[in-house]
Amino acid sequence: MPTYDYYCPGNGKTIEVFHGISRKLETWGELCELAGEDVGETSSDSPLERLLGTGILIDSRGGKEPGPGPAAGGGCSRPGGCGCH
Repeated sequence: MPTYDYYCPGNGKTIEVFHGISRKLETWGELCELAGEDVGETSSDSPLERLLGTGILIDSRGGKEPGPGPAAGGGCSRPGGCGCH
């Protein structure tokens, strides 16, 4: 299962989660629920941005396999990039 990084502009936090390819999280509340994190002072309805990440996959034996990595020109869509690529 691939990993995804989601960024919340409302609080400046990025959280990495595992989920199926067809799923896309839309709000801070959805992300926190999946990641087992407390929403804190950020509104549960705050929108998210899915970042380009490394796409690490978890194979059926439970090991990690490297994914394709960021696209050419890499980095995320945030102004100035996120510094994680």
